[in-house]
Amino acid sequence: MTILVVADLSQGLENGAVAPATLNTVAAAAKIGGDVHVLVAGQNVGGVAESAARIAGVAKVLVADNAAYAHVLPENVAPLIVALVEQGGAKGYSHVLAPATTNGKNILPRVAALLDVDQISEIISVESADTFKRPIYAGNAIATVQSSAAIKVITVRTTGFDAVAAEGGSAAIEAVGAVHNAGISAFVGEELAKSDRPELTAARIVVSGGRGMGNGDNFKHLYSLADKLGAAVGASRAAVDAGFVPNDMQVGQTGKIVAPQLYIAVGISGAIQHLAGMKDSKVIVAINKDEEAPIFQVADYGLVADLFEAVPELEQLA
Repeated sequence: MTILVVADLSQGLENGAVAPATLNTVAAAAKIGGDVHVLVAGQNVGGVAESAARIAGVAKVLVADNAAYAHVLPENVAPLIVALVEQGGAKGYSHVLAPATTNGKNILPRVAALLDVDQISEIISVESADTFKRPIYAGNAIATVQSSAAIKVITVRTTGFDAVAAEGGSAAIEAVGAVHNAGISAFVGEELAKSDRPELTAARIVVSGGRGMGNGDNFKHLYSLADKLGAAVGASRAAVDAGFVPNDMQVGQTGKIVAPQLYIAVGISGAIQHLAGMKDSKVIVAINKDEEAPIFQVADYGLVADLFEAVPELEQLA
């Protein structure tokens, strides 16, 4: 049994490092069992491939370095994955895994459709090689799913698996010469938000604000606290929908899924959609003036107080 892990290239290209999401996905593959191969598809990805070869537990790294795979256009990457799966025949890949990031969610449904198999989305646990657990109903229930598909196509909720070591492996690196250019999409441009704070999904500490912040200007209190703690800043959907902060800061079912060591929820009531995105955090601290707020039901520590008094005091202690 051999498993193909599709490396996430949303981070790491600048410094040649493997994205943390890839390490979590390799951990999920290791629980399934068998050899683990990692596919690095992109342009000028030699450094990432070398880093992937050092991941503990990886047997082989496949490198598809071509302009057709630049910007990870799913219309081009999906046929590449399908070709790699099919060329192995009966002895080929039994599982295809990718992190449930924007790229993973964009590519793997296409792979599943081309292979004519069902996809299993956002698994949080591996029970056996064909049985997995995944959250449903905004995380209020956990479904156990068994697949009889010949090739199992799976996205992995990275917060459900502890990352494997990024060092210690010595996998072989193999170039993939096949080029798949569907010619039906093109990269137009992108605007990257720059910040000295950690990336939200990879941060060890996250400070999030909700509707209780009142307006966008008041988020300056959270930014100041986050800078003291070396934390990332997130927000609830209510705060995003109100225009307080941009939507790339949203934590929740329809936003980013985080599981930091410490999550500080400020002025967040705790709707189930928000809890679905952060309840796996190791320690949850809630600050809200409403003592009946649902967030207190999942919080390890709760403070019933006016956030505009509590946050500055907390900043002074940081």
